[in-house]
Amino acid sequence: MSHLNYNHLYYFWMVCKQGSITKAADALFLTPQTVTGQIKALEERMSGKLTKRNGRSIEPTELGQLVFKYADRMFGLSYEMMDIVNYSQRSNILFDVGVADSLSKRLVSKVLSTAIPEDNRLHLRCFESTHEMLLEQLSQHKLDMILSDCPVDSSQSPGLFSKKLGEVHMSFFSRSPIDSGSFPEILENSRLLIPGSRTAMGRKVHQWFDRQGINPNILGEFDDAALMNAFARYQPNTLFLAPSFYAQEISDETPLIKLEQIDELKEEYYVIFAERMIQHPAVKNVCERNFINLFD
Repeated sequence: MSHLNYNHLYYFWMVCKQGSITKAADALFLTPQTVTGQIKALEERMSGKLTKRNGRSIEPTELGQLVFKYADRMFGLSYEMMDIVNYSQRSNILFDVGVADSLSKRLVSKVLSTAIPEDNRLHLRCFESTHEMLLEQLSQHKLDMILSDCPVDSSQSPGLFSKKLGEVHMSFFSRSPIDSGSFPEILENSRLLIPGSRTAMGRKVHQWFDRQGINPNILGEFDDAALMNAFARYQPNTLFLAPSFYAQEISDETPLIKLEQIDELKEEYYVIFAERMIQHPAVKNVCERNFINLFD
């Protein structure tokens, strides 16, 4: 039996992970023609077809599923090996964390502070993006952990796991007195700033509006919570939705006025990681910590 070309196997594995030749080629910094040629060479070696088209996507054949199963274990172990080698050789352990931009920076900072080991041997690198983009980065082994506002569906993302850290109530705030009626009618008479509909909280608040029969006067939607808070400073007679603790946390020249806490709306915080990363000391610190006092 002749030797297996592991580069060919790796390209096939990437195509299955990415779902298309084009996406795999982009991730590999190769041309689609090169990737296609390498997979054909692997198919000749395996004496069978490994991929088939399903609409615009590529999926493995029955033979391809068998090959992918073993390739996934092989390359998963190789990434785990390199991670462990890197952790043991670096003077400061590298820790790449993705943070959903909709989350409170105050709470995220306190969660991340628990990841730092007692000897402070940690090199932390944070990246902000949407939940979906961060999951893609995590599945490609470009991140060690994610902090997000919703869990991962392990059936859709094999090998990824999530743990709920806690939750906080949401409230409507303003930076100046507003005389537009009582709550909740004031939500129809005043301009609102709310989380973007692509975020978990944005979807929750729109559902809450529907249940309450409220037709909100929305001025803006923001995926980034910090940007929404900054924008609210320059918009008089405007309401915005934020975690209830903002009333105590924000102390500048314009104090916040807390109008109403919405008990039905809670912002949830999850840590998401790949199974292989549970050995990372910073990931272990976060997963093992009890955050009940922080979120209370």
